[in-house]
Amino acid sequence: MPLHLNPVVPGWANYYSTVVSKETYKKADMLTYQQLRAWANSRHPNKTPGWVAKKYWQTIENDNWSFASRKKGKVMRLKKHSETPIGRHIKVQGNRSPYDGDFLYWSTRMGKHPEISTRVTTLLKKQKGKCAHCKLFFRDGELIETDHKRPKSQGGRDSYAHLQLLHRHCHDVKTANDDKAGGMRNQHQSTEDPCAEKSASTVLKTSGSGDGAA
Repeated sequence: MPLHLNPVVPGWANYYSTVVSKETYKKADMLTYQQLRAWANSRHPNKTPGWVAKKYWQTIENDNWSFASRKKGKVMRLKKHSETPIGRHIKVQGNRSPYDGDFLYWSTRMGKHPEISTRVTTLLKKQKGKCAHCKLFFRDGELIETDHKRPKSQGGRDSYAHLQLLHRHCHDVKTANDDKAGGMRNQHQSTEDPCAEKSASTVLKTSGSGDGAA
């Protein structure tokens, strides 16, 4: 069954997702479609092309040509190469070393660092080294704080989707705006988690530091 290709298609596409592969993905999807169409026609030689298309291809998530099968109310769809996002590989800067002590650079690049919490390094990589408030790169010597996009007193959660990293001064501005909007100026200090969410991480000074963009 062609749906058995589901582990193969994204596996192959992921391997090439760090280079210019958009046009190649489109071509691979077209070749896959042609092969699937030939396979479907061979299974139903006495049926019209329209009948075959209606049986095997369905509209799913605004895609009119999804090869899919419905079984017991569950839809199984063949993934496409073009669904794999392109993430260009960025070379390590020539003067960089994992031992240079620049946790900002390596956390932003790799999403992990032995001296920094997993939460901070994950958010640094997700935000590409930028403050979520002012959109400027974090730099050496600056204080980074973890903030709830929505205050915990208003239902904010501790999941990564609801957290962000801010400069300390940006965090102060956002907190003041949150208090003003929610009328909670006198409640904020008691409702915010005083631990990891409000703790600040200092970006250490390093001799080979950059702007964290590569």
